Amino acid sequence: MISNSSDQDGSQKEADRSAHITLYCADGSDRQLSMDKLMPPTHDDDLLWVDIDRDSPELVADVCRALQVPSAGCTHLAGRASAPQLRRYGKFMFIHAIAVEHRGGLEFEGTMLAIAAGPNVVITVHHKPIEFIPSLRKREHGETKLGLLTAPSFVASLLDWHLDTYFDAVSDFEVAVEHLEESILDGSQNESTRQLSRLRRGASCLRRMLAPHRGVFSGLSRPDFDPEDDEVTIGHFRRVDEHFNRAMAAVENTRSLVVGTFELFSNQIALRTNSVMRVLTFATVIIGCQTVIAGALGMNFKASLFETASFGFWAAIAVMVGITMVAAWIGKRKKWF
Repeated sequence: MISNSSDQDGSQKEADRSAHITLYCADGSDRQLSMDKLMPPTHDDDLLWVDIDRDSPELVADVCRALQVPSAGCTHLAGRASAPQLRRYGKFMFIHAIAVEHRGGLEFEGTMLAIAAGPNVVITVHHKPIEFIPSLRKREHGETKLGLLTAPSFVASLLDWHLDTYFDAVSDFEVAVEHLEESILDGSQNESTRQLSRLRRGASCLRRMLAPHRGVFSGLSRPDFDPEDDEVTIGHFRRVDEHFNRAMAAVENTRSLVVGTFELFSNQIALRTNSVMRVLTFATVIIGCQTVIAGALGMNFKASLFETASFGFWAAIAVMVGITMVAAWIGKRKKWF
């Protein structure tokens, strides 16, 4: 019996570490709850948020039972969705959204965030850490007025934070583009081609992760999704949908940035090629002039010039060198090379 009791205590502590439960009250008396105290809010001005940050179907099932979540919705919440989704079971809405994280080197990784929202209850489940969730908990630590929010309005806030992860990723992408363009202008070509390839993959990855959310955000903002929503809640979802469209435009712009960087790279290559060709053309003209002189001096006829022995030879060499020096001075002055 002692062993069973200690096992239960250990399971309880593990559940409390994995499930962050906060009860927000309209009067500002917010408090943290443990799993053994979990139950639906008894006041309309209270909002309960349960955040589960590890892969534990058993813990999700326990939370769903305590908060009277429909069994079909519980299965949906605990499952590993492969794409953004929007569902409704009874009075609960269920959302799957992908939050993006920049791991460095233009490598973007998505983490699925599952959200369930019912009367005065919001449940979030994610199998890996998502940076904005602890930031939100830390920001709202202490006495707040979040209890005044309805569950759908709080979901709108979570989705808005979720979209900010894409804006942060786009900002990191733009910084990488700026650094690449600086290296291109400095003449680093070998690394530039590899970096351009990474930029292209990064832009495509961001778009593939964000674009499928279109059905989720447009669905939430339609009045037929939940006819009982008030105008305030519908307004919140419409603003989040507008935020999504701005995020989508920013992600689409990353592809334009890649194209612009490639054009800059191509132009720099063309400029360097033109510079090399100018030098080669100039050298060809000079060598051609000297060849004409040497050819004229090599004609097979008698002239007093050919009787000057070594003096004539060195005089011809001096003329050739002089022509080369004068031409180089003129080319440098005209900035031909």
